[in-house]
Amino acid sequence: MSEESRHRVDIHYCTGCRWLLRSAWMAQELLTTFEDEINELTLHPGSGGIFEVWVDDARIWSRKEMGGFPEITRLKQLVRDQVSPERSLGHSDRKPSGNVP
Repeated sequence: MSEESRHRVDIHYCTGCRWLLRSAWMAQELLTTFEDEINELTLHPGSGGIFEVWVDDARIWSRKEMGGFPEITRLKQLVRDQVSPERSLGHSDRKPSGNVP
């Protein structure tokens, strides 16, 4: 994949809430899963309970708006939808059984 087609991920986290380790773990998971699609991943310390994930200039997760933290499989799906929509994530793409939308 060429440099021009690679993407940037930004994770904004609250230092007062001690969310650095969670953010770093999520960053590691994303970099491992999307090593050919992500060119840059940056952690941004913040305050006020912030936890947001951005791909390029699109916010894909906000703790305040979405009510908490994403499961890592959900976060990978959201990133995949931005950087490589046709890509399968294997077992992470399995839909839950039952009547869950």
